[in-house]
Amino acid sequence: MGGCADTEIGIDNFVSKTLDPVTRKPVADHVRMKQFLDEVVTADRSGVDTFGIGEHHHSNFLDSSPVVILAAAADKTERIRLRTAVTVLSADDPVRLLEQFSTLDLVSGGRAEMVLGRGSFTEAFPLFGINLGNYDALFEEKLGLILQLRQDPHPHWSGRFRPALTGQGVYPRPVQEQLPMWIGVGGTPSFFVRAGLLGCP
Repeated sequence: MGGCADTEIGIDNFVSKTLDPVTRKPVADHVRMKQFLDEVVTADRSGVDTFGIGEHHHSNFLDSSPVVILAAAADKTERIRLRTAVTVLSADDPVRLLEQFSTLDLVSGGRAEMVLGRGSFTEAFPLFGINLGNYDALFEEKLGLILQLRQDPHPHWSGRFRPALTGQGVYPRPVQEQLPMWIGVGGTPSFFVRAGLLGCP
């Protein structure tokens, strides 16, 4: 019988608003957030390997800033790896994201991971003034940049969608030698191929 030594068990979840099961009234946002953080603590104590938090910019969710929630979870947990599920890379700045997740890695003692994706919801694009017509091109360019930033703290880079980098320092650097980055893909075969060609899980 085969072993499972390399198998990871993880939970990915959204911080969605909810109703109290008894009163059927909405749970207050700050109470729901505490409940969610308690869920991460329970997963940590139960031996779950990873916990991922989605990103939404919608009135039904409280997870518009996953890295802040993950930092709060890092303070309450000991061993579980903390990741996004997914970070909407196309609607964010790769430099800022790398700085934020490197900081999370410091706060968590080396337990941060990123799952990068285009996002299955598009509300972030009009919210941040981003042209949805550039959906694929934005992701491709920003993915290339963040992978470069992971390797090089003083990158030289230019592209279409953000100002050029000419060797400025991108800090802090993470605890881990290489911040783990996954590509979140949903249903598009060419994106699976691209992830494989880039060497990303």
